[in-house]
Amino acid sequence: MDKYLVHWKWFTVSVVVCLFLAFIYLRYSTPEYSISATILIKDEKKGGATNELSALSELGLMSSNSNVDNEIEVLKARTLVENTVKNLNFNITYYNKGNVKTSEAYKNSFVKVNFFNTSENFFQTDTSFVVKTISDLKYELLDSEGEKVGVYSYGKSLPTKFGNMVVTVNTDSIFGDRNKKKEIIVKLTPIRKVADAYRSKLQVNTVNKMTSVVSLSITDRVPQKGEDFLDTLISIYNNDAVKDKNLVATNTEEFINKRLESLTKELDTVERDAESYKRGERLTDIFSDVKLSLTSADAYSKSVNAKAGEIDVVNYMIEFLDSADNNSTMPTNLMPEGDAASMINEYNELVLLKTRQSESMTIEHPQMIAIDAQLEGFRESIKKSLTNLLSSLKIAKKNLEIQEDAMEGRVGQAPRQERQYRVIERQKEVKEELYLFLLTKREENAITLAVTSPNAKIIDPAFAKDKPVSPKSNVILMAALVLGLIIPFLIIYLKELLDTKIHSNADLDHLTVPFLGDVPRSETSSELVNLHGRSGTAEALRIIRTNMEFMLNNVPEGIAKTIFVTSTIPKEGKTFVSVNLATTIAMTGKKVLLIGMDIRNPKLDEYVNIPSKGLTNYLSSPNGANLNDYIVKYGDFESFYILPPGIIPPNPAELLMGKRVTEMFEKLQKEYDYIIVDTAPVSLVTDTIIIAHLAHSFIYVSRANYLDKRMLVVPENMYKEGKLPNMALVLNDTDRKTGYGYGYGYGYGYGADMDVSKSSWKDKIFGKKKL
Repeated sequence: MDKYLVHWKWFTVSVVVCLFLAFIYLRYSTPEYSISATILIKDEKKGGATNELSALSELGLMSSNSNVDNEIEVLKARTLVENTVKNLNFNITYYNKGNVKTSEAYKNSFVKVNFFNTSENFFQTDTSFVVKTISDLKYELLDSEGEKVGVYSYGKSLPTKFGNMVVTVNTDSIFGDRNKKKEIIVKLTPIRKVADAYRSKLQVNTVNKMTSVVSLSITDRVPQKGEDFLDTLISIYNNDAVKDKNLVATNTEEFINKRLESLTKELDTVERDAESYKRGERLTDIFSDVKLSLTSADAYSKSVNAKAGEIDVVNYMIEFLDSADNNSTMPTNLMPEGDAASMINEYNELVLLKTRQSESMTIEHPQMIAIDAQLEGFRESIKKSLTNLLSSLKIAKKNLEIQEDAMEGRVGQAPRQERQYRVIERQKEVKEELYLFLLTKREENAITLAVTSPNAKIIDPAFAKDKPVSPKSNVILMAALVLGLIIPFLIIYLKELLDTKIHSNADLDHLTVPFLGDVPRSETSSELVNLHGRSGTAEALRIIRTNMEFMLNNVPEGIAKTIFVTSTIPKEGKTFVSVNLATTIAMTGKKVLLIGMDIRNPKLDEYVNIPSKGLTNYLSSPNGANLNDYIVKYGDFESFYILPPGIIPPNPAELLMGKRVTEMFEKLQKEYDYIIVDTAPVSLVTDTIIIAHLAHSFIYVSRANYLDKRMLVVPENMYKEGKLPNMALVLNDTDRKTGYGYGYGYGYGYGADMDVSKSSWKDKIFGKKKL
């Protein structure tokens, strides 16, 4: 958490910027309002009104009942939305052109554009133009590119490629005087595109599954426009429903009228036929004359028909008896009571007995053979009885026919005349009854046509909410606040995630190497620290000097405490630490020798003025050379000496492996109190490892914001393997604001070089730029 809190200034700036942008967005964004309406769909299953065309049920012309789910789909249909948009001329939109924001004017536009004699592709036109008011009578027309088309008068017809156009002053505009000098942008949009936009925003849902109340809602930037859309949509929906219902009634009326006209002609024809028949046959009332004769004839006719039916039954029984075997029963309820009927019953009982016996006996069984013999006898008797009955029925039928013919002869032609007249009279009755029925239904249909009600009852007309639903200021501001916090957080997190450099002693906590201290970045550009001051760097070097004493407690008296300074790679500041640490120790009055043993890439001359000859010259010289001739005294210190690295030799490793190096250290350790040795980086060459046994302690310098964390495995392995004796880490070039030494990190502000009042306002807010 501390790594984020230290950048609180960036979090503050990010939040302020995001909130500012959110305020700008809210100021110039166009709000959208929610508009809703409520209607009641007439659904019989959910308590809707009864069907207006129920009077036509007897004609088989019942219309289907309204279903809420079906009607919801109708309300969302593309055709209905397109008709609504076209009815409201939503394909023509007006915009007030502003300096920053262009807003839709709708009905408050100062001008109104009308088109007539439009082309076929008018509703597919996608273009725009600008009407610029010049005076109360004239306006200037600009095309979509802003080029001037011409100056025209209000109310005059102007021919265009998609129809004649007339621009008039909108007297209904409540901002007329204010908009007189403004430019009005008129945009023509394809009707299908506008309908798709409104159809995607339209929401139609039932308020409750148990009712047929439906809620329609939509969002629009202009509340009045959304209200007009919903109201018009409901109106057109009801009109279409009424047209559908009236269409059924109209078609029914047309059918009834045509059928009545045809029946009138047919009735007239039948009545004329009856009149002609009576006149031709010289008839008045034939019922009273031939009533008795016809009654008798009817009785004989019924008797003849009855005998004919009995003859057919007897024939059927004979045919059945011939085709059936001994296992089949005969019908018993067809024959009249008599010998044949009783024999058939006995025959059936014997067949049933045979069937039962066959379950336990074979056909060769004596009882089964006896039963078959009895059945054959019964069959012959029944057949003979049926033949006799058939003969007697035929004789009786013939006698009845003779009596019927005699009776018909008595009445002469009367039955024929009556029968023919009844045919004519029956046709007349049927047509009269149908004629009266159609007259009744025509009146019912006329009433239905007059009182047809719409499909939906408006409960609440379209109404727009006062507060916009988008953009929501609270949500936008909260999102801006959260975004303002997240942006720097993500930047810092990603920076930390992608950053492989070490930055503070916290990155060294996982190592087992002792930590000696950190050296904050110098406040000045000088390579040498002003050790007489109380800057953070000076205090850090004093702390390291003190901590080193605890590591050198085991050095015998009379022998110089030898400290080697090395690093993993070049440019980590080991020479800087060597020079300033030697200077710090020399300030205590101790006799200090600084040796430059990084003979491959010496950097000591960048910190102090030293001669070119030095260690390498001594080691490569004859044995009689005097080492003191190469050691120089540094500055005004009484006992601070330096042994320069000398010229770069061709064989550094071999030179350091010689005996003269050991002999040199044995000699020097007797003459000095402290020996600080600047050595080569251990990961590049073996020079430091070769002479490591000569050191009492090693200071391993790692540079913050420079060394890769993966390279920390080098000092860890060196420590575990014991290649560098009495080794301790020093973290160099750390941020002085996160240090802990005396005079830095606590905000005491010691030293003139820490004067904040001389910093610029940028430094006070964002901090000084790192060197």
